[in-house]
Amino acid sequence: MLNAHSIRRRLLLAGTAGLATAAALPAAAKAANPSRPAESASLVEPDIDSCEEWNARPPSGSISILQTPPNKIIVHHTVSENTSDFSREQAHAHARWVQDLHMDDNGWSDTGYHFVNSRGGWITEGRHDSLATLTAGNGLVLGAHTSGQGQNYEAIGISNEGAYHDGAVPPDAQWETLVLMCAYVCVQYAIPATEIYGHMDFDATQCPGIFHEMLPQLRDEVATAIGG
Repeated sequence: MLNAHSIRRRLLLAGTAGLATAAALPAAAKAANPSRPAESASLVEPDIDSCEEWNARPPSGSISILQTPPNKIIVHHTVSENTSDFSREQAHAHARWVQDLHMDDNGWSDTGYHFVNSRGGWITEGRHDSLATLTAGNGLVLGAHTSGQGQNYEAIGISNEGAYHDGAVPPDAQWETLVLMCAYVCVQYAIPATEIYGHMDFDATQCPGIFHEMLPQLRDEVATAIGG
């Protein structure tokens, strides 16, 4: 039997084939920004848990918001344990683990990624103010996810819970939500689906593991979701 989260995710992904109206969706799915282009009508804003909802630490410094919108998405993995716990509680615990790693070990002011996608398909806001900026559809929170070629000034960084450089594949829930999240970001910022990349495209790294090999499929599925 599908749980409520699985039902919500499948309803949201039905946008790839002509989504039912937003009124038919569970309350957890929020209405898309009405100021976005017409093609966003078949998409619904993903259910993203804010920093407050997962009990994030406050940033140790100021959060910079750039006026120029992002022109691409960069996909990452967090290189955490490939847990079989797909719960929302685990997604929140993982978000705190990522923030602690980035602030305490890396010395950054906050989580480096804009958003983190759990193995159970729960999305959490990463760097503070990323959710509000995405919902508004303008500007870009300056992140710390990709050092090469100044990409932090141009790209939304979405990371996926788990380690995928040793042949592991993402669970269905995680993949489906990654497609949904990328499609929503593309619509909000008018980013073509072709402008989805992996971390290793810009830095000498194994990140995002097998997700990099799956980028052609991701671009195709996102293009279908946004209607072109």
